[in-house]
Amino acid sequence: MSTERSRGRAVRTGAVHLTLCAGALLTVAPLVLSALTAVKTPGQFAADSPLAAPNPVTADNFRTVLDQGGLGRAVVVTALMTVFITGGQLITSVLAAYAFARTEFRGREVLFWIYLGTMMVPPMVTLIPLYLMFAKLGWLNTFWALVLPFVFGSPYAIFLLRQYFRTIPEELLGAARLDGANTADLLVHVVVPMSRPILATLTLITIVTQWNNFMWPLVASSGPAWRVLTVATADLQTRYDARWTLVLAATTLSIVPLVVLFVVFQRQVLRSIAWTGLK
Repeated sequence: MSTERSRGRAVRTGAVHLTLCAGALLTVAPLVLSALTAVKTPGQFAADSPLAAPNPVTADNFRTVLDQGGLGRAVVVTALMTVFITGGQLITSVLAAYAFARTEFRGREVLFWIYLGTMMVPPMVTLIPLYLMFAKLGWLNTFWALVLPFVFGSPYAIFLLRQYFRTIPEELLGAARLDGANTADLLVHVVVPMSRPILATLTLITIVTQWNNFMWPLVASSGPAWRVLTVATADLQTRYDARWTLVLAATTLSIVPLVVLFVVFQRQVLRSIAWTGLK
Protein backbone atom coordinates (compact mmCIF):
# COMPACT_ATOMS: atom_id res chain seq x y z
CA MET A 1 0.00 0.00 0.00
CA SER A 2 2.77 2.39 0.93
CA THR A 3 4.57 1.54 -2.32
CA GLU A 4 1.49 2.48 -4.36
CA ARG A 5 1.15 5.75 -2.42
CA SER A 6 4.80 6.57 -3.00
CA ARG A 7 4.44 5.77 -6.70
CA GLY A 8 1.32 7.93 -6.98
CA ARG A 9 3.05 10.78 -5.14
CA ALA A 10 6.04 10.49 -7.48
CA VAL A 11 3.76 10.61 -10.54
CA ARG A 12 1.97 13.71 -9.24
CA THR A 13 5.26 15.39 -8.41
CA GLY A 14 6.62 14.57 -11.86
CA ALA A 15 3.49 15.95 -13.52
CA VAL A 16 3.76 19.18 -11.52
CA HIS A 17 7.44 19.58 -12.41
CA LEU A 18 6.71 18.86 -16.08
CA THR A 19 3.96 21.49 -16.11
CA LEU A 20 6.21 24.05 -14.43
CA CYS A 21 9.02 23.34 -16.92
CA ALA A 22 6.60 23.75 -19.84
CA GLY A 23 5.39 27.06 -18.40
CA ALA A 24 8.96 28.26 -17.88
CA LEU A 25 9.84 27.31 -21.45
CA LEU A 26 6.87 29.22 -22.85
CA THR A 27 7.86 32.25 -20.77
CA VAL A 28 11.57 32.24 -21.60
CA ALA A 29 11.36 31.23 -25.27
CA PRO A 30 10.23 34.66 -26.61
CA LEU A 31 13.00 36.37 -24.66
CA VAL A 32 15.62 33.98 -26.05
CA LEU A 33 14.25 34.42 -29.58
CA SER A 34 14.40 38.20 -29.15
CA ALA A 35 18.02 38.06 -28.00
CA LEU A 36 19.00 35.73 -30.86
CA THR A 37 17.38 37.99 -33.46
CA ALA A 38 19.05 41.06 -31.96
CA VAL A 39 22.53 39.71 -32.79
CA LYS A 40 21.70 38.67 -36.39
CA THR A 41 22.29 40.69 -39.52
CA PRO A 42 19.16 41.82 -41.45
CA GLY A 43 20.16 39.53 -44.32
CA GLN A 44 20.41 36.46 -42.11
CA PHE A 45 17.11 37.27 -40.41
CA ALA A 46 15.39 37.53 -43.81
CA ALA A 47 16.97 34.38 -45.28
CA ASP A 48 17.14 31.92 -42.37
CA SER A 49 14.64 30.43 -39.96
CA PRO A 50 13.92 32.54 -36.85
CA LEU A 51 15.22 29.64 -34.76
CA ALA A 52 18.54 29.48 -36.59
CA ALA A 53 21.62 30.40 -34.59
CA PRO A 54 23.18 33.77 -35.49
CA ASN A 55 26.15 33.37 -37.83
CA PRO A 56 28.03 35.64 -37.52
CA VAL A 57 27.11 37.25 -34.23
CA THR A 58 26.96 41.03 -34.64
CA ALA A 59 26.48 43.95 -32.28
CA ASP A 60 25.71 46.41 -35.08
CA ASN A 61 22.00 46.44 -34.23
CA PHE A 62 22.70 47.63 -30.70
CA ARG A 63 25.08 50.34 -31.92
CA THR A 64 22.52 51.51 -34.48
CA VAL A 65 19.62 51.84 -32.05
CA LEU A 66 21.81 53.65 -29.50
CA ASP A 67 23.43 56.04 -31.97
CA GLN A 68 20.84 56.63 -34.68
CA GLY A 69 17.60 55.49 -33.03
CA GLY A 70 17.94 57.86 -30.08
CA LEU A 71 17.56 54.98 -27.67
CA GLY A 72 20.22 56.31 -25.28
CA ARG A 73 18.25 59.46 -24.49
CA ALA A 74 15.01 57.45 -24.33
CA VAL A 75 16.55 55.18 -21.69
CA VAL A 76 17.50 58.20 -19.57
CA VAL A 77 14.04 59.74 -19.88
CA THR A 78 12.35 56.43 -19.06
CA ALA A 79 14.60 55.86 -16.06
CA LEU A 80 13.92 59.36 -14.67
CA MET A 81 10.18 58.94 -15.20
CA THR A 82 10.14 55.50 -13.57
CA VAL A 83 12.19 56.56 -10.54
CA PHE A 84 10.04 59.66 -9.96
CA ILE A 85 6.74 57.79 -10.29
CA THR A 86 7.90 54.84 -8.18
CA GLY A 87 9.09 57.09 -5.36
CA GLY A 88 5.89 59.13 -5.41
CA GLN A 89 3.66 56.07 -5.50
CA LEU A 90 5.46 54.39 -2.61
CA ILE A 91 5.24 57.47 -0.36
CA THR A 92 1.63 58.37 -1.11
CA SER A 93 0.44 54.75 -1.15
CA VAL A 94 1.99 54.02 2.25
CA LEU A 95 0.28 57.07 3.76
CA ALA A 96 -3.11 56.31 2.20
CA ALA A 97 -2.95 52.58 2.97
CA TYR A 98 -2.10 53.23 6.63
CA ALA A 99 -5.03 55.64 6.89
CA PHE A 100 -7.41 53.06 5.41
CA ALA A 101 -5.98 50.21 7.51
CA ARG A 102 -5.35 51.74 10.93
CA THR A 103 -7.08 55.13 11.20
CA GLU A 104 -10.72 55.36 12.27
CA PHE A 105 -12.80 58.02 10.50
CA ARG A 106 -16.35 58.27 9.26
CA GLY A 107 -16.96 56.76 5.83
CA ARG A 108 -13.57 55.02 5.73
CA GLU A 109 -14.81 51.76 4.22
CA VAL A 110 -17.16 53.45 1.75
CA LEU A 111 -14.43 55.80 0.56
CA PHE A 112 -11.95 52.94 0.23
CA TRP A 113 -14.24 50.76 -1.88
CA ILE A 114 -15.26 53.69 -4.07
CA TYR A 115 -11.59 54.45 -4.69
CA LEU A 116 -10.86 50.78 -5.32
CA GLY A 117 -13.74 50.70 -7.81
CA THR A 118 -11.79 53.06 -10.07
CA MET A 119 -9.63 50.05 -10.99
CA MET A 120 -12.55 48.91 -13.16
CA VAL A 121 -12.39 52.09 -15.27
CA PRO A 122 -10.43 51.37 -18.48
CA PRO A 123 -7.44 53.70 -18.99
CA MET A 124 -8.77 54.66 -22.41
CA VAL A 125 -11.75 56.35 -20.73
CA THR A 126 -9.51 58.87 -18.96
CA LEU A 127 -7.02 59.30 -21.81
CA ILE A 128 -8.83 62.14 -23.63
CA PRO A 129 -9.78 64.10 -20.45
CA LEU A 130 -6.16 63.86 -19.26
CA TYR A 131 -4.90 65.04 -22.63
CA LEU A 132 -7.28 68.01 -22.69
CA MET A 133 -6.36 68.91 -19.10
CA PHE A 134 -2.62 68.95 -19.80
CA ALA A 135 -3.17 70.75 -23.10
CA LYS A 136 -5.05 73.55 -21.29
CA LEU A 137 -2.21 73.80 -18.76
CA GLY A 138 0.40 73.86 -21.53
CA TRP A 139 2.22 70.88 -20.07
CA LEU A 140 2.15 68.54 -23.05
CA ASN A 141 5.57 67.31 -24.17
CA THR A 142 7.07 67.98 -20.74
CA PHE A 143 8.41 65.77 -17.97
CA TRP A 144 5.42 66.65 -15.78
CA ALA A 145 3.02 65.34 -18.37
CA LEU A 146 4.72 61.95 -18.15
CA VAL A 147 4.72 61.62 -14.37
CA LEU A 148 1.85 63.57 -12.80
CA PRO A 149 -1.01 61.22 -13.83
CA PHE A 150 0.71 58.31 -12.03
CA VAL A 151 2.77 59.75 -9.19
CA PHE A 152 0.07 60.05 -6.51
CA GLY A 153 -0.47 56.41 -5.70
CA SER A 154 -2.67 53.83 -7.41
CA PRO A 155 -5.70 51.81 -6.27
CA TYR A 156 -3.81 48.55 -6.64
CA ALA A 157 -0.83 49.72 -4.57
CA ILE A 158 -3.04 51.12 -1.82
CA PHE A 159 -5.16 47.96 -1.71
CA LEU A 160 -2.06 45.73 -1.54
CA LEU A 161 -0.46 47.75 1.25
CA ARG A 162 -3.73 48.11 3.18
CA GLN A 163 -4.19 44.36 3.27
CA TYR A 164 -0.62 43.90 4.45
CA PHE A 165 -0.80 46.61 7.11
CA ARG A 166 -3.89 44.97 8.58
CA THR A 167 -1.82 41.85 9.34
CA ILE A 168 0.52 43.81 11.66
CA PRO A 169 -0.47 42.99 15.27
CA GLU A 170 -2.33 45.82 16.98
CA GLU A 171 -0.51 44.93 20.21
CA LEU A 172 2.80 45.89 18.60
CA LEU A 173 1.48 49.28 17.51
CA GLY A 174 -0.12 49.81 20.93
CA ALA A 175 3.20 49.08 22.65
CA ALA A 176 4.90 51.65 20.44
CA ARG A 177 2.24 54.23 21.32
CA LEU A 178 2.79 53.55 25.02
CA ASP A 179 6.46 54.34 24.45
CA GLY A 180 5.45 57.75 23.09
CA ALA A 181 5.47 57.06 19.37
CA ASN A 182 3.20 59.22 17.21
CA THR A 183 1.78 58.27 13.81
CA ALA A 184 4.92 59.33 11.94
CA ASP A 185 7.11 57.30 14.31
CA LEU A 186 4.88 54.26 13.86
CA LEU A 187 5.15 54.49 10.09
CA VAL A 188 8.90 55.08 9.96
CA HIS A 189 10.09 52.77 12.75
CA VAL A 190 7.47 50.01 12.88
CA VAL A 191 5.18 49.70 9.86
CA VAL A 192 7.65 50.35 7.02
CA PRO A 193 10.46 48.11 8.40
CA MET A 194 7.98 45.27 8.89
CA SER A 195 6.64 45.78 5.36
CA ARG A 196 9.90 45.57 3.45
CA PRO A 197 8.94 42.40 1.49
CA ILE A 198 5.64 43.82 0.24
CA LEU A 199 7.26 47.22 -0.46
CA ALA A 200 9.95 45.49 -2.51
CA THR A 201 7.26 43.64 -4.45
CA LEU A 202 5.29 46.83 -5.02
CA THR A 203 8.47 48.62 -6.12
CA LEU A 204 9.18 45.93 -8.68
CA ILE A 205 5.59 45.92 -9.98
CA THR A 206 5.55 49.72 -10.28
CA ILE A 207 8.91 49.83 -12.05
CA VAL A 208 7.88 47.18 -14.57
CA THR A 209 4.53 48.88 -15.19
CA GLN A 210 5.97 52.34 -15.74
CA TRP A 211 9.00 51.12 -17.67
CA ASN A 212 6.64 49.44 -20.15
CA ASN A 213 4.10 52.28 -20.24
CA PHE A 214 3.32 53.15 -23.85
CA MET A 215 -0.05 54.72 -24.56
CA TRP A 216 0.07 57.82 -22.34
CA PRO A 217 3.71 58.74 -23.17
CA LEU A 218 2.83 58.34 -26.86
CA VAL A 219 -0.05 60.79 -26.50
CA ALA A 220 1.56 63.23 -24.05
CA SER A 221 4.91 63.70 -25.79
CA SER A 222 6.05 64.37 -29.32
CA GLY A 223 9.52 64.54 -30.78
CA PRO A 224 12.72 63.11 -29.28
CA ALA A 225 12.97 65.41 -26.24
CA TRP A 226 10.71 63.42 -23.90
CA ARG A 227 10.31 60.22 -25.87
CA VAL A 228 10.34 57.13 -23.66
CA LEU A 229 11.81 53.73 -24.44
CA THR A 230 8.62 52.04 -25.60
CA VAL A 231 7.78 54.87 -27.99
CA ALA A 232 11.36 54.99 -29.30
CA THR A 233 11.24 51.25 -29.96
CA ALA A 234 7.94 51.58 -31.84
CA ASP A 235 9.41 54.44 -33.90
CA LEU A 236 12.06 52.05 -35.27
CA GLN A 237 9.33 50.51 -37.41
CA THR A 238 8.36 52.34 -40.57
CA ARG A 239 5.49 51.86 -43.00
CA TYR A 240 7.62 50.02 -45.54
CA ASP A 241 10.37 48.46 -43.40
CA ALA A 242 9.76 46.72 -40.08
CA ARG A 243 13.50 46.45 -39.29
CA TRP A 244 12.90 43.62 -36.83
CA THR A 245 16.57 43.19 -35.93
CA LEU A 246 16.67 46.77 -34.67
CA VAL A 247 13.33 46.48 -32.90
CA LEU A 248 14.36 43.30 -31.08
CA ALA A 249 17.77 44.79 -30.24
CA ALA A 250 15.96 47.70 -28.57
CA THR A 251 13.58 45.26 -26.88
CA THR A 252 16.47 43.19 -25.55
CA LEU A 253 18.16 46.29 -24.15
CA SER A 254 14.93 47.36 -22.44
CA ILE A 255 14.48 43.94 -20.81
CA VAL A 256 17.94 43.78 -19.23
CA PRO A 257 17.30 46.33 -16.40
CA LEU A 258 14.07 44.54 -15.45
CA VAL A 259 15.80 41.16 -15.27
CA VAL A 260 18.54 42.66 -13.09
CA LEU A 261 15.92 44.19 -10.77
CA PHE A 262 14.11 40.89 -10.41
CA VAL A 263 17.36 39.11 -9.54
CA VAL A 264 18.06 41.75 -6.88
CA PHE A 265 14.54 41.73 -5.40
CA GLN A 266 13.60 38.08 -5.89
CA ARG A 267 14.13 37.09 -2.25
CA GLN A 268 11.91 39.91 -1.02
CA VAL A 269 9.26 39.07 -3.62
CA LEU A 270 9.20 35.40 -2.61
CA ARG A 271 8.99 36.37 1.07
CA SER A 272 6.01 38.64 0.42
CA ILE A 273 4.25 35.93 -1.59
CA ALA A 274 4.83 33.37 1.17
CA TRP A 275 3.68 35.81 3.87
CA THR A 276 0.50 36.89 2.10
CA GLY A 277 -0.22 33.30 1.09
CA LEU A 278 -0.02 32.11 4.68
CA LYS A 279 -2.25 34.95 5.83
